[in-house]
Amino acid sequence: MPYKLIHRVIPLISLFGWLISCSQAQEVKSNRSIDTQWNVTESEWKNKLTELEYYVLREKGTEPAFSGIYWDNKEKGIYRCKACQLALFSSDTKYKSGTGWPSFWEPMNSKNITEEKDFAFGIIRTEVVCSRCGGHLGHVFPDGPKPTGLRYCLNSAALDFEIEKIKK
Repeated sequence: MPYKLIHRVIPLISLFGWLISCSQAQEVKSNRSIDTQWNVTESEWKNKLTELEYYVLREKGTEPAFSGIYWDNKEKGIYRCKACQLALFSSDTKYKSGTGWPSFWEPMNSKNITEEKDFAFGIIRTEVVCSRCGGHLGHVFPDGPKPTGLRYCLNSAALDFEIEKIKK
């Protein structure tokens, strides 16, 4: 009898603990400070961005793998935030991760991105957002190449690309 009771109670205790931890996790607030110049209303964002860009940047969506225009881009240049044009990543740190999204091992300037905990889908991930406008860019994972060991996995819809100008 105690054997059956233990096997019924342990899963319930685990579930209860998970629910408490998830509800507490949702209360975590970011300490980022968005540039007040980019205090744009949702209506203004909808007018400025395409439907997909709005979904990714403002609703924290994800474009399908291998569908974005930059996942296989090999040109030299700078990747900027689609919403506010802040320089985020250099093609020098871009690499082929095999995931279907543009991947980088390091931002151009760590102050230009903000990392926040993301508790969606019942897992803990680290979300990457633009420090200037707060736009969702993607996520960072600890499975990238050296020297950082990081993989900034971003949405093409959240980025603009500026081709490097050849100096003569």
